[in-house]
Amino acid sequence: MPDQVRLAPLRQDDLPALWAWINDRELVVFNAPYRPVSEAQHRAWFDDVARSRTTVVFGIRTVDGDRLIGTAQLHAIHPVHRSAELQIRIGDAAERGRGLGTAAVEQLLDFGFRDLNLHRIGLHVLADNAAALRVYEKCGFQREGVLREAAHIDGKLVDLVILGLLRSDRAR
Repeated sequence: MPDQVRLAPLRQDDLPALWAWINDRELVVFNAPYRPVSEAQHRAWFDDVARSRTTVVFGIRTVDGDRLIGTAQLHAIHPVHRSAELQIRIGDAAERGRGLGTAAVEQLLDFGFRDLNLHRIGLHVLADNAAALRVYEKCGFQREGVLREAAHIDGKLVDLVILGLLRSDRAR
């Protein structure tokens, strides 16, 4: 699967798909509380990301056809601690469950450790998101703890699982 997707910069023509995904309740509640986003708010986010020194967002694109199927990002990039938080989203529902998210995470980890010289990449995932947990653990992330009832998603409190990966874990 790694040769089926590639990470690439986001483009202006990606905005309609990205806006649709951020307003898709079923997709958003995989990792955050749902809140509708206006086109103006979305464009402001896109412009902010382009200027940010602490966030890098890539489009996940099919190698065959250059079709946008999701996003992969490192945010909260800290140059002193050499750390960042990872987040991905496969927005195209037809592309989920095919290993493409795993391939995108692997590529993002390579970018973070090699190009950004990070020491640690971490993330938080909803405890009931079994598919995401499988992807992250397959990529080498280790469970570091649980934040009990730390997220309020669709009217219920949900635990957040903390995962982390060190550069040295990747070298093994």
